[in-house]
Amino acid sequence: MQLTDIAEQFEAMGTSVVAMTYDSIEILQEVSEDEGIRFTLLRDEDITYVNRLGILNDTDYEPGQRAYGVPYPGIFLISSDGIIRAKFAEESYRDRPDFSDILAAAANL
Repeated sequence: MQLTDIAEQFEAMGTSVVAMTYDSIEILQEVSEDEGIRFTLLRDEDITYVNRLGILNDTDYEPGQRAYGVPYPGIFLISSDGIIRAKFAEESYRDRPDFSDILAAAANL
């Protein structure tokens, strides 16, 4: 299951969905069109926020490698006052947090 598949469930709860990646604007536009993404996509090309959030995958990739800057997969629930209320993260890029857990946590905010 992809985030695009359940974005409407989050939005029905009054929860906005925003995704962040280090990809270029051109790639964001292409992916958005190809995948039918209707939520906001943010760009962190210099991985400033990836570093601030402590989710940089520096185990699998080193500076200079093409995939350097890839964050660990994660989802943050951020309240309207900007406070991170919950964090769901995985250590492998192959794994993703369980969306049912995230939906339940969002419903309890």
